[in-house]
Amino acid sequence: MNAQHSATPTPPTHGGATATDRAGAAPAAGAVVLLPRTKDSATFLESCHLTANRGAGPNARIRVMPWVRRHWAGNADQASRVADKLVENAVRHAKAFPSDGGIVTLRVFGFADGFLAIEVDDALPQFPGFQQVANQGSAVPGRPTGLWWVAHYRGLLSWDVKRDVTNTVIGKTVQALLPQTWAGVA
Repeated sequence: MNAQHSATPTPPTHGGATATDRAGAAPAAGAVVLLPRTKDSATFLESCHLTANRGAGPNARIRVMPWVRRHWAGNADQASRVADKLVENAVRHAKAFPSDGGIVTLRVFGFADGFLAIEVDDALPQFPGFQQVANQGSAVPGRPTGLWWVAHYRGLLSWDVKRDVTNTVIGKTVQALLPQTWAGVA
């Protein structure tokens, strides 16, 4: 995992794994190993492939709404908005996987402690400008756009390269980790 893609200046206080947790060595100051949560310990998992076009973001929002209402006690509108923006960002600024005319993959999974992970896979193995996007404050910077919504909803944005079964880098996974409530979030 590449800790240089840290989304926050301090390790998450919500139980996400730090570099020490995963690698046994001390992390760089404030580094977070990405992705901080994996679906392996999830209490539920929903996923789909979306055609990478102008309707992908709204399509993600429509799909996520019933998933989170069925499985998560947090704000379903916030979760579906973040899913919309993650997918839209992948379609606009990344690269679709070539199968079926171009797709991105959306996953939503939750944890017993109330956190919700929303992930989008795309075929571009870089995330240019990540530090600027991930370190935005939650104050409105003019007209709210794209991934600012993750910060607004007190989420943690992270990413890591995506590998196939042969360990070849084939793209990236971007993850937004949302708290169930804003209470107690740093």
